[in-house]
Amino acid sequence: MKKLGLNELRKMFLDFFESKDHYVRSSYPLVPENDESLLLINAGMAPMKAYFMGKETPPNKRMATCQKCIRTGDIDNVGITARHATFFEMLGNFSFGDYFKRESIQWGWEFVTEHLQIPQDKLWVTVYEEDDEAYDIWNKEVGVPADKIVRLGKADNFWEIGVGPCGPCSEIYFDRGEKYGCGSEDCKPGCDCDRYLEFWNHVFTQFDKDENGVYHPLPNPNIDTGMGLERIACIMQGVGTIFEVDTIDHILKGVCEISGAQYGKERKTDISVRIITDHIRAVTFMIGDGVLPSNEGRGYVLRRLLRRAARHGRLLGIKGAFLCDLMDKVVEISSDAYPELREKREYIRKVLNVEEDRFEETIDQGMEILKGYMESLKEAGKNIIPGEDAFRLYDTYGFPIDLTKEIASEEGFAVDEAVFEKEMEDQRERARSARGEMEGAGWKEDVFASLDPAIKSEFLGYETLEVEAKVLAIITEGGISESISEGEKGIVILDRTPFYAESGGQAGDQGIIEGENFLAEVEDTQKGLNDRIHHEVFVKKGKLSVGQSVKLSVVEEIRMATARNHTATHMLQTALRKVLGEHVEQSGSQVNHEKLRFDFTHFESISKEQLLEVEKIVNINILKSHGIEVKSTTIDEAKKSGATALFGEKYGDIVRMVKMGDYSTELCGGTHLENTAQVGLFRIISESGIAAGVRRIEAVTGMAVYNMLNHKQQVIDSACTALKTKEDNIVHRAEGVMQHVRELEKEVEELKSKLFSNSLDEILGNKASVDGVDYIVQRMDGQDMDSLRANADKIRDKMASGVVVLAGAEGDKVNFVATVTKDLVGKGLNAGSIVKEAAKITGGGGGGKPNMAQAGGRDVSKLDEALSAIPGIIKAQIK
Repeated sequence: MKKLGLNELRKMFLDFFESKDHYVRSSYPLVPENDESLLLINAGMAPMKAYFMGKETPPNKRMATCQKCIRTGDIDNVGITARHATFFEMLGNFSFGDYFKRESIQWGWEFVTEHLQIPQDKLWVTVYEEDDEAYDIWNKEVGVPADKIVRLGKADNFWEIGVGPCGPCSEIYFDRGEKYGCGSEDCKPGCDCDRYLEFWNHVFTQFDKDENGVYHPLPNPNIDTGMGLERIACIMQGVGTIFEVDTIDHILKGVCEISGAQYGKERKTDISVRIITDHIRAVTFMIGDGVLPSNEGRGYVLRRLLRRAARHGRLLGIKGAFLCDLMDKVVEISSDAYPELREKREYIRKVLNVEEDRFEETIDQGMEILKGYMESLKEAGKNIIPGEDAFRLYDTYGFPIDLTKEIASEEGFAVDEAVFEKEMEDQRERARSARGEMEGAGWKEDVFASLDPAIKSEFLGYETLEVEAKVLAIITEGGISESISEGEKGIVILDRTPFYAESGGQAGDQGIIEGENFLAEVEDTQKGLNDRIHHEVFVKKGKLSVGQSVKLSVVEEIRMATARNHTATHMLQTALRKVLGEHVEQSGSQVNHEKLRFDFTHFESISKEQLLEVEKIVNINILKSHGIEVKSTTIDEAKKSGATALFGEKYGDIVRMVKMGDYSTELCGGTHLENTAQVGLFRIISESGIAAGVRRIEAVTGMAVYNMLNHKQQVIDSACTALKTKEDNIVHRAEGVMQHVRELEKEVEELKSKLFSNSLDEILGNKASVDGVDYIVQRMDGQDMDSLRANADKIRDKMASGVVVLAGAEGDKVNFVATVTKDLVGKGLNAGSIVKEAAKITGGGGGGKPNMAQAGGRDVSKLDEALSAIPGIIKAQIK
């Protein structure tokens, strides 16, 4: 048996199945496309679910892939054992209604025995206990001896998840030898010992299980196989764990070089080395596929892995940031198979640097706080960290709950996760309320899945805005329909269309569908399953039926305005890279006829001068009148031409390349202009940060810039009229007016201060007492918070001991200020609690320090009632 490297094994597998007429596709991204059921791709077949379910037509009935995968369920075990991993690669060959058991089994055996040259006496197979067909193929056709075929039950050799497609499995095992066994004479696959290692699972999807548990044969059964690349590499390299496989060992040695640790001598050290080795592989691939650190979803998984690796680096004695150096090891060993790692190396480095630096800023403080929690609990004889404290660590110091649990567990503590989850849900609820989220009633996916797969739409909108077409399907709120009538809304699918369906951030086209005695407005256009284009219509007149011929017309003005903004988006990305650096990557966009929105990676604020430079570069290149060339080519040729991909696009072997002179070359499926001069003008209207490391620019083009300039001119004209000056003097005149206002405000404040000083003795004369505590409560309308604070200080300074509460109406709001002398603070009186309780009566709230606090209210009519309650509030606080 020849020793083969992991990269060599990957190529051998894909080359083998290419020779069997399989379409070999590069790995899908780790971020699922059009699949909200998955956070991250976790299996080789996961990106192809739509093909297996018949919702979409695969590019070929035979496919083979090596798929990048992330599994998060065992993160806590990664490093603790030498077999768990977060990131792994899954080899797989697939048949969508083409070949079935015979070919799958025969080719599997051929690859294992002839190409990998694994000795047949080391191989065993299992089949489902009722699958005589698979048994006979293995035994009678392939020639595997009966005593090397093991029948296992449903738990081991039948694949199903609830209702839907399912079927029996057949697995290939490698015999590692007696030293790994349990010593039983009956030891064979299915035994719980470590002797037999399963490395290739063949799933025969041949049934459809209904809700009553009945298995119906599928008319076109499928094949789905999975062989863990790291696992077969362990076998071929004769090593016991994945951390000894050549590519992973390369990274592990890097960890040891940086840390000075010796692997294999101490369990605690080995755990940290394995955690860092695994996690740096995972985060490098995740960032390369567009995942950014955040506090939710897949971004949280990334942050958790990053911070866990960073902490274990500290445990190994590594000082400062180190993950970028290890990222280089991952790129070195994997970029031939995954060139995107090499292409995005600097971008990945930037994200790692920012996140590691951010964690460095908070980890020491957070660790000290967590240590303090545990010491206090230990003194009290407790070992459960309150959920509120764990949440505070997460919310304030960026400690993922899993990191808190891991650190606590090492010291013999647990975390009250139920309370933590309640705090998290409360925060989510507050966020939902703040955003005013509403869930709309969408179309049920299964309605479209049940349509005939032959129903497809041909897009002709690059060449024309009008076509004649035939209605293939109509869907209304009631489901699939034969017709749609006046006053109704629905979705119409046609055999051909000029309407662009929303994709890659570009909004869908609008227009009309008309026929004999029929007219409908197309309000939006969306992509559907299986290359269908959904026209969302409102019927203005008549009735439309399936099979009817109609005329489709896109609104040219809206299409052109959208194209201006889309072309400008490409130009903006190029300008941003020139000004800010090559690390700029698109992370989202939205383009419609009104404006463009461009989200991109950048890790610091952008200066006004930089924005002006970006805007200038775009406008210069608009005026250069670059011709826009659109060309269909291979993905490899496009990359050689320097084309970059825009976010949200799904690329096949043939791509659409949009080239604007020598200025910009992008891959894009959207609609564009013929010349950059058609953009007219480009103007940035806003720039902001929307997430850690992600910023957003909004801009307008063409007539929208003209309209904006007109509006600004109207504002300037109105200001000139109000200030009684000319446009070229408006700034000087405004500055003069503001200076005069400031002088008048100063005079008013001085007069208020004199009036207050004159009335100070009278106010002090209103002093009262409750249970031996002096207090002054005074209503002062028309005072802002600063004035109330200043007055409260003056009154308190005249009192040896006491409480001062001032409040007043300022317009339609109420201001409260309270101050408490030092001696009374020591007796339990708290200014923050006093104003908080008083403000509640006026429908407000607030707080502050024990000696000084402020609050606000909304109901001026309740102010006197609130002031009357002050003595009782003070009395309740006196110890």
